[in-house]
Amino acid sequence: MTEKQTKENTMENENTKKGKKVFAGTVVSNKMKDTVVVLVSRYTKDVKYKKFVKSSKKYMAHDEGNTKEIGDKVHIEETRPISKNKKFIVT
Repeated sequence: MTEKQTKENTMENENTKKGKKVFAGTVVSNKMKDTVVVLVSRYTKDVKYKKFVKSSKKYMAHDEGNTKEIGDKVHIEETRPISKNKKFIVT
């Protein structure tokens, strides 16, 4: 590999966050300090019955400065544990 290709590969590895989960959802609660609750809905196919099923789960996410309001569409990204229940940040 040339030096230029090596630099490009290194830059790509720094920009991509490998293994981090990213979800899109809607803010359903913002009553806590620096924390929002995000509802993430999934549309998956049932293995046994081959029928599509909608399921949802709530995640607590860190929102520095309480900038998000109820109903906002947000993306959350997995990070180190911030508290017992908070393992995501709002991006």
